[in-house]
Amino acid sequence: MNGADDTLDDDILDDGALETSDAGDRLIADLPQALAGQRLDKALAALFPDLSRARLQALIGEGRLAVDGQVLTDVSRKARVGTYALSVPPPAPAEPLAQAIPLTILYEDAHLIVVDKPAGMAAHPGPGTPDGTLVNALLRHCGASLSGVGGVARPGIVHRLDKDTSGVMVAAKSDAAHQGLSKLFSTHDIDRLYVALTRGAPAPAQGTIDTQLGRSPSDRKKMAVLKSGGRRAITHYRVEAAFGAPDRPLAARVACRLETGRTHQIRVHLASKGAPCLGDPVYGAGQPAEAVRAAIQAAGLARQALHAAVLGFVHPITGEALRFETAPPADMAALEADLRTL
Repeated sequence: MNGADDTLDDDILDDGALETSDAGDRLIADLPQALAGQRLDKALAALFPDLSRARLQALIGEGRLAVDGQVLTDVSRKARVGTYALSVPPPAPAEPLAQAIPLTILYEDAHLIVVDKPAGMAAHPGPGTPDGTLVNALLRHCGASLSGVGGVARPGIVHRLDKDTSGVMVAAKSDAAHQGLSKLFSTHDIDRLYVALTRGAPAPAQGTIDTQLGRSPSDRKKMAVLKSGGRRAITHYRVEAAFGAPDRPLAARVACRLETGRTHQIRVHLASKGAPCLGDPVYGAGQPAEAVRAAIQAAGLARQALHAAVLGFVHPITGEALRFETAPPADMAALEADLRTL
């Protein structure tokens, strides 16, 4: 249906009953004949006007909707007359919870903490990642001293690594350290070196990628190199080793030094050079060679092959020069070892 048929008078709708418990709300409403035949999520948006269609789609996908006792999970199916029950979980707490999650601590004092973040751990809670993050772990480890530093939602966080990027991260434990570290990052007075394993190798073997980076106009979930707009992004790179035929390498180990730190910067920049990170599910368009695919499978790599290997900065409180370096974790190490045999 479209046009005027999409707008229904309020008096044909049942506002629905509401049952509340510690497990959340259970919304119950009878779907009238006037809504039958519409897409399920669209019809339910009229039944439950306080919920957006996107929220309804997510809840249906989680199996939280039933009609006359039958669970529905397909948002695109046609709605039919019946009694619909929708279970809405309680809202996530406004403040992250402290969780006992192991941390690999490289350095810690009263002002800051440096950790080697594993792949698979998000820096802070967000959509789709309500807990199990570095923030949750830090709140447990640091206790009340971290609460509220730099903001309630992301206490202590001054920079981020992608969830599936491993490596060195620093977090602030005091407001003074947070302000000082934030200034260092904003003025680019931080030494940040990443190691990437790429499909093919960027050419030339050493150079600087200097572009504007922003949201992709064709996919708002992705970042892209833009002709105009966005923010300036600068990556200095060097091919440390190439694997396969010298004139046409199948893969490479590339060191990337960040001058700026934009979202997905290295992943987008390497992809723009035709050498995306191996295993990158977002920017790794195109298949690697069969031998490289076999190496990825043998290594158990299930993420982008990118590791934050070095983080160096001047301690914002003591003035001490600090530098931390970690080797790539087992999946990347195993993959590189196999690639060296090509």
